[in-house]
Amino acid sequence: MAARRELGIVATGTANVASVVAAFERLGARPRPVERADEVRTCERLVLPGVGAFGAAARGLVERGLFEPLRERIASGGRTLAICVGMQLLFEGSEESPDATGLGILPGRLERFDDALEVPQMGWNRMEAAPGCRWLETGWVYFANSFRRAAEPGPLDEPLSRGAHAEYGGRFLAGCEWNECLACQFHPELSGAVGRRILARWWEE
Repeated sequence: MAARRELGIVATGTANVASVVAAFERLGARPRPVERADEVRTCERLVLPGVGAFGAAARGLVERGLFEPLRERIASGGRTLAICVGMQLLFEGSEESPDATGLGILPGRLERFDDALEVPQMGWNRMEAAPGCRWLETGWVYFANSFRRAAEPGPLDEPLSRGAHAEYGGRFLAGCEWNECLACQFHPELSGAVGRRILARWWEE
């Protein structure tokens, strides 16, 4: 059953994972830290959390020898959840840390919100999920981010086309899903009933 599944949380060196652990424990999971390359490759379900700076998180993965194993895992279809900066690390790079390289699994780079806005975006915002999403849904979710992947109106390229967007000084990518991977710019573990349902679907399915 779901509670017997293995759930690993990647030790990035930057993330405070207490709220993520608590959210999954409420679903009956027993999360454990993942610190080795072989664990990243083979763990049944894996969470890549993230807070703080893109560059520091990317360097942490490289220093721990987890950068390439993560790329290999996602490419091979391992069930993976990336949250906040964890999602940003899946892109090619970020304006926040121009010299740092992302995993390059998702197309594009992260840009800072316009200076006219209050940054970081901190709090609740409405997310609109595309029809046919497997895990994501439309509703109010909690964000804490200064950088975003822009999502101009109109069709998005794969694998971003099956996902969700929100508005904050323009349309940006709130989350996306493809194969066995779910990426959330918002914090599902802090997003009330909507977040609990999203996590439950990803964990229990």
